[in-house]
Parts: sequence; C-alpha cells; structure tokens
Amino acid sequence: MAETDLTTRFMPANWRRDLDLFLVERAAGMNGYILARPRLASVAHLQSLSASELDAMGLTRADIAAFVFEDILPD
Repeated sequence: MAETDLTTRFMPANWRRDLDLFLVERAAGMNGYILARPRLASVAHLQSLSASELDAMGLTRADIAAFVFEDILPD
C-alpha cells in the first residue's frame, strides 16, 4: 500500500499529464484516480523501459496509457 502511495506522489509530471489526458479523453464520468491507482506500477514499469525495449513490444511512450488500460478502456 505505501509503495502505491509513493508512486502516486512521485510520478514525474509528464507521466501524470499523459495519463490524465488519456483518462479525460476515454473515461468521461469515471473517477480517473480510482481507475489509475492500481495500474500506476505498470505505467512506471513501462516508462522505465528504453525506447528500444518499448519498440520490441510494439509500443511508444505515447502508447503506454492505452496499453495499460486496454482491457477496460478500449479505443
């Protein structure tokens, strides 16, 4: 539990902005914080990968939020 709180508190501003924009666009009427909190570790893990590691997965940094939330917020 404390780890999740630390991740939330210290998430870099650009990651938070990208995640917030994604949720605003696709989760209208839902609580973005409640949706995001259990998935922040996945976002942090993917953000920590190099561009070549993401490319090997078929992802870019811009794709991370959509990838993490694809099961509940499909395009």
